[in-house]
Amino acid sequence: MEKVELLAPAGDLERLKIAFNYGADAVYIGGEIFGMRSAAKNFSIEEIKEGADYAHNLGKKVFVTVNIIPHNEDFGVLPDYLRDLESAGVDAIIVSDPGVLSVAKEVVPNMEIHLSTQANTTNTNSANFWHKMGVKRVVVARELSFKEIKEIHDNTPKSLDIEAFMHGAMCISYSGRCLISNYMTGRNANKGSCAQSCRWKYSLVEEKRPGEYFPVVEDERGTFFFNSKDLCMIEYIPELIESGINSLKIEGRMKTAYYVATVVRAYRMAIDAYYEDPENWKFNPMWLEELKKGSHRHFTTGFYLDKPDEEDQNYQSASYVRNYDFIGIVLDGTDENGLTKVEQRNKMVVGDEIEIIGPFKETMYTKIAKMYDEDMEEITEAPHPRMTVYIKFNDDINLGKDYMLRKEIEEAK
Repeated sequence: MEKVELLAPAGDLERLKIAFNYGADAVYIGGEIFGMRSAAKNFSIEEIKEGADYAHNLGKKVFVTVNIIPHNEDFGVLPDYLRDLESAGVDAIIVSDPGVLSVAKEVVPNMEIHLSTQANTTNTNSANFWHKMGVKRVVVARELSFKEIKEIHDNTPKSLDIEAFMHGAMCISYSGRCLISNYMTGRNANKGSCAQSCRWKYSLVEEKRPGEYFPVVEDERGTFFFNSKDLCMIEYIPELIESGINSLKIEGRMKTAYYVATVVRAYRMAIDAYYEDPENWKFNPMWLEELKKGSHRHFTTGFYLDKPDEEDQNYQSASYVRNYDFIGIVLDGTDENGLTKVEQRNKMVVGDEIEIIGPFKETMYTKIAKMYDEDMEEITEAPHPRMTVYIKFNDDINLGKDYMLRKEIEEAK
């Protein structure tokens, strides 16, 4: 059985490597132009080449977003940019616009092309049309059910791949084609500069009563009536795979390395468990608990099971739920003296009860017994951002590079 692809986001080289190390089969990234996340750090051509080389050495893939909705002035540099991407070794580009597709077919005819969710593919006819135009993979709109995706799969050529989002933020507009940000802030959501105006708090004002703000529901604080919960399909791995999806996608190029590691790790475990025994696959609540240990909003199944209703919106807050702090990442494996070299990411103190996660490993629970600074002077805390420390844990554990340390936030206990 050919395994479904686990596709992860990466906002920079660190996150790209973390995604692969924690089990992603492919990542999607943005270059410095033409991507839908201009606020992300994004990749230079040199970094894209480094990322592609890293991926290919592991037998994995890198896709680059070229999926803004462009205007005439955007096309001047596009041909050279596409050639640069090809030279850098990327495995596919992700486009949303027919004009960009036509230029790509002309200047990089051997480049694999994926159609972005921004193109709003919701039916078999559209999928077949794009495939005839040279698209190898369609990222279907988020507004589809399992049944609709299965119908597209069953009525399109086997040479067309289907990719679908299974985790992350949901957009209030149809697959991301939003004008609210433009209207409210002048920031073009369709060219990568979304201000996430849908997450703001709103009240209703009647035109003849200026200054009188009415809550949309019976709540004195108003309501966030554009504010969808986050998509989470960890409980439905068999349904995702059996609907004919070739690539399962995680949203979040703006997310942290810890978020990428946590989410990729949880879905890797769930997907691998399915392939070990498809007939007897059983959802493990631990996978969902792991997802909740990263920063998140409350979860929804989106359109997969049925059309969303009032339960799929968060009317109280646009804030993230964050119960754990990511406090450090392992730089080198544990040495013969039982010391582990760690880069601090949040304050840690001797005596802290912590959890440690690693690629393809069960969560470990321990305490920080001792800490030393770079001069091997013993210290009791590590308060400075990204300082290097050497840690001795209470338990005899052997950690590898990129293992991550976290601790529960006191208020969340």
